[in-house]
Amino acid sequence: MTGLAALGLCGGPAFGQGTALRPGSAEDLIAAAQLGGEVSYVVVDARSGLVLEQRGADRGMPPASTAKTITSLYALETLGPDYRFRTRLIATGPIAGGKIQGDLVLAGGGDPTLETDALAEMAARLAAAGVRGVTGRFLVWGGAIPSAEQIADDQPVQVGYNPGISGLILNYNRVYFEWKRAAGGYALTMDARGARNVPRVYSADVGLSSRAAPLFTYARQGGKEHWTVATGSLGKAGSRWLPVRDPVAYAGDVFQTLARAQGVPLPAPKPVAMLPGGTVLVEQASDPLPVILRAMMKHSTNVTAEAVGMTTSVARGAPAGRGASGAAMSEWLHARLGGGRARFVDHSGLGADTRISAMEMVRAVTLLGPKAGLRGLMKPFALRDAGGKVQQGQALRVDAKTGTLNFVSTLTGYMTAPDGTELAFAIFTGDVARRARAGASEQPQGGRAWISRSKVLQSALLERWGALYGS
Repeated sequence: MTGLAALGLCGGPAFGQGTALRPGSAEDLIAAAQLGGEVSYVVVDARSGLVLEQRGADRGMPPASTAKTITSLYALETLGPDYRFRTRLIATGPIAGGKIQGDLVLAGGGDPTLETDALAEMAARLAAAGVRGVTGRFLVWGGAIPSAEQIADDQPVQVGYNPGISGLILNYNRVYFEWKRAAGGYALTMDARGARNVPRVYSADVGLSSRAAPLFTYARQGGKEHWTVATGSLGKAGSRWLPVRDPVAYAGDVFQTLARAQGVPLPAPKPVAMLPGGTVLVEQASDPLPVILRAMMKHSTNVTAEAVGMTTSVARGAPAGRGASGAAMSEWLHARLGGGRARFVDHSGLGADTRISAMEMVRAVTLLGPKAGLRGLMKPFALRDAGGKVQQGQALRVDAKTGTLNFVSTLTGYMTAPDGTELAFAIFTGDVARRARAGASEQPQGGRAWISRSKVLQSALLERWGALYGS
């Protein structure tokens, strides 16, 4: 059987379907996990594509962050491994007497990794070019990709992993909120901290509320983002990153402060929909795309996935707005795999309505992954014992992408058995009904224990496959 036939692209049969499992069966492991909901998986020989074992492998399941695996393949094929995002400072007129005779434009290029220290370096380079001000306006442009106030609609309002999206992204579109008990109450601060620079943020503020719940509230009024926090939840001191819903205003605000520190006072930032023409004075290039994707896979940064995926759709001339760009990636995947029913609503997997089957995921990993160098972008996966603790000295080498939502836990990637046998796999677990009942909660009751049991199951399945097919 060829690899294409084994993976269902040529209509070939799949080994293991309808056959009895060996002793210590996967069904015993699944029953012991007591997850409820659905469990599906498929494991194949990575070289031949031969399906070795599967369970419900054609069932559409929420992939959570394993969707970033498909986003990586989508981007690498279209943009290429040498692609870099670029953030620019553009002058619409000449420099005379130390001032730009016109406007200064901070133009985003969709770079999801731009941080405060890099923006500070751009301000320093602007000053080094002899600029001491402008006669016109300070404009901010984030139209390289479509904007949205958040990635998914069903998340708690305060979670930093669900920020706004635009072509100008700073600090993963998060603002740092810190509190300390002080005389007469609390001292609250919001900043855009980097390793070397900690500029205060003026485009967002936070106030106290004596209510018991909710923990946070959010509103946008008067061109600012306003947060309130329940006083009883704060304790003595602490901090957390809050999501930014207006990334263009945030980046413009921070750059104005950084430029002023370099002796370049600027007017209040003004967002613009169209990018003005002019001369590029400073350009900040990101790392090459594979470096960005490797960090995205390691830290599972959602805004990186969205920026990369939307940029890819723009480059392909496809619809690139929230939702539409995920659909464009779905069509791309169907074309590459010769069909399928995968449906992406985003590029990060944060949207709970995304569906893909374990078989489609493994087809992509096996057929498209090697050319893209996908395994090298994934991080080592540590197996867990029956008590949920990380095993020491595991015999299997596993490189994989994890995915986690409330009552959804997924894993896909590659495994090398001790004898060198190469396997590819996808394991999807999800209790969609229980997730829906939990609502928009950061820590639903029973959620952590459920995820822990799922990870134990995933480890047990990998160990089983290594023992069965790696000898």
